[in-house]
Amino acid sequence: MSYRIPVYRVALVRDSQMKVEERPVIRTGRDAYAILKDWFLDRDREEFVVLMLNAKNRVIGINLVSVGSLTASLVHPREVFKPLILHNAAAVILAHNHPSGDPTPSAEDKAITERLRNVGDILDIKVLDHIVVGDGRYISFNDAGLW
Repeated sequence: MSYRIPVYRVALVRDSQMKVEERPVIRTGRDAYAILKDWFLDRDREEFVVLMLNAKNRVIGINLVSVGSLTASLVHPREVFKPLILHNAAAVILAHNHPSGDPTPSAEDKAITERLRNVGDILDIKVLDHIVVGDGRYISFNDAGLW
């Protein structure tokens, strides 16, 4: 008796494009927020995205990882790092919004950030920052010294 084994092909598919003046380089949380503020504008649920960066910290793409509820978004390392690996990213900026408008990171935000940093270390994809966006405000984990 012979068996058939499925053969798969993994692909990264471009959904759309965001217009920017030039391919941005991320040096600070403010640089990341400048890109992300329009993404999160008027969102009524939490969304978790990653900014994929090359070795020179230039943005090579953005990926929507999770859409959650008003107060939470399910985030798992597998879904966070899959697009980064497929796109050969060297580094990442994590980001999510707080629809309440208050960008203060929760205990859960801090815990998932630490977990994702550990996974990034294993995969040799540097987690440079985690940006939490509120109403016209943001908090950068890196700039605020939260790690």
